[in-house]
Amino acid sequence: MGLLSLGTPLDWDDAVPLAEHVREHGIEQFLSLWRKFRDRSGDPLLWGDELEYMIVALDREQHTARLSLRQGEILNVLQESTQKSTGPHRPTFHPEYGRYMIESTPGTPFSDVPSDLLSVEENMRARRTIARRHLKENEVPMTITSFPRLGVRDAPFTDPPFEAKGPASRSLFLPDDLINTHVRFPTLTANIRKRRGSKVRINVPIYRDTNTPQPFVDPTIPYERDLFPEDAEAKLGAALPDHIYMDAMGFGMGCCCLQVTMQAYSVNEARKLYDQLIPVTPLLLAASAASPIYRGYLADVDCRWNVISGAVDDRTNAERGEAPCKPDEPTHNSRTGPRRLRKSRYDSVDSYLYPRVHSKDNDMDLEIDEKVRDRLLAEGIDRLLAEHIAHLFVRDPLVIFSERVDQDDEESNDHFENLQSTNWQTMRFKPPPPGSRIGWRVEFRPMEIQLTDFENAAFSVFIVLLSRAVLHFDLDLYMPLSQVDVNMQRAQLRDAIHTQKFFFCDTWTSLEDAHTPRGVREFTLAELFRGTGSDALPGFVPLVHRFLDTLHLDAAVRSRLNDYVDFVGERADGTLITAATWIRQFVDRHPAYKHDSVISEELNYDVRAHTHPAAL
Repeated sequence: MGLLSLGTPLDWDDAVPLAEHVREHGIEQFLSLWRKFRDRSGDPLLWGDELEYMIVALDREQHTARLSLRQGEILNVLQESTQKSTGPHRPTFHPEYGRYMIESTPGTPFSDVPSDLLSVEENMRARRTIARRHLKENEVPMTITSFPRLGVRDAPFTDPPFEAKGPASRSLFLPDDLINTHVRFPTLTANIRKRRGSKVRINVPIYRDTNTPQPFVDPTIPYERDLFPEDAEAKLGAALPDHIYMDAMGFGMGCCCLQVTMQAYSVNEARKLYDQLIPVTPLLLAASAASPIYRGYLADVDCRWNVISGAVDDRTNAERGEAPCKPDEPTHNSRTGPRRLRKSRYDSVDSYLYPRVHSKDNDMDLEIDEKVRDRLLAEGIDRLLAEHIAHLFVRDPLVIFSERVDQDDEESNDHFENLQSTNWQTMRFKPPPPGSRIGWRVEFRPMEIQLTDFENAAFSVFIVLLSRAVLHFDLDLYMPLSQVDVNMQRAQLRDAIHTQKFFFCDTWTSLEDAHTPRGVREFTLAELFRGTGSDALPGFVPLVHRFLDTLHLDAAVRSRLNDYVDFVGERADGTLITAATWIRQFVDRHPAYKHDSVISEELNYDVRAHTHPAAL
């Protein structure tokens, strides 16, 4: 989650007049960073992961699993404990959106030295052990993507229990009490709702089992008019038939994920790596699928991505194209007037950054803030990077602290990060922070959190090794971004590994080889990860092994790295089932399951307890 500013957050009505001030100074702060660091080079590969835990309270006698809302208390103890520890990767723990969530990082970054790569799993295991040591006896730190009964109405799902109400989210299902108590989080929640003009609206298709009512109309949803008569959506119509309806930021930002941030040699290498990993993002999302249940129902999707996208979708009706644009309607940018915005601010990437990109692949209709673009172009920044930043800046700043309105643009980057960090895309391009030794970085963001430390280490090490292989062999994996978007939707579908094909370039050549004919075809994940048997498309797993061959590693070291690489390959080719499929199979075989898509308290407890048998 990063550094949380202290101060007084402004209500939406007070923040709107300052939006332009934040944009203007955010750009000046980026320009200051650009002038200082554009020629910086020589930085080594350093990288780190971010793991997110849910703290689950298990009652063995009552067979219940509930979310423990002791985040603040737990973090205070953890931070005191870790300050006393030593070691090259002393872990750190951070708050997250939900009061039941804790984020952990290695403390100091890893390198690409084999011994560091092989220390990742041990480090992750140590973090979990430290966290567990400071919990109550019945509390367990679980790496699960979505909590199956978050938002159910028939029984408590938090410990302690709270009623679903509160001024920030106005949710039918989630109490504001589960939101992190730092003022940023309830303000962010309320301001997304206020800017949008209504509550967020998330509808996930339900999985139709043999006893699922057809059509499915959720019997637990009351008419909202009785609860919030002033709400523009105070009616049942927000919930679609045959869908699981959710109405609050907490359903998305209350999910957990696995992210990896990598430092690049220079800004150009960061831009190249950013571009080449974009087509890979939906593929790793599908391979890491781990979230088939929402609000007590089995869904017909296996991934969280669209849930989070909807949970922070602050676009107005007009910006979403659901109503005509009106001249007097509040909009993201008053100087350009109302316009359509195709996506939520949490979504897939809309533009490539590296100057060698093929123009036909940057095929998205990019909404940009023209004033921002022109300011950057005037400073000598190339059009690709200028339009990338200008695209981020079409959004409004959502949380402004009154004490941080006026800043020294040469010393601070708070206004830039206000918009940069609330554009949550599958990849993030990150400039060096002011006054830091950190270089240019890219963040790989689509993966779902896995159930075990081995799995999370494997996915983390795999993406780092793949990034090294892509750079080492100077690969050109460009494809039209519109087709990457298609892949993102396919990746989330139930059992996508076996049921879906994905667009990808059919010839993996060097960026220097502009004369080799290449196109885009549909492939299975098995073909993309294992290869097609031709030199044109070797596959990610053989490619990483070929890169490892160049390192001439000790046999024992190579064997352990092979375990990680081959595990991801077996997930992608279907040899091993995903966490999402494991959960589905467990539910389907459970004697208490009635094949009606409903996840009872007993089912939820057993899924969680068997996920972490040490908790029994």
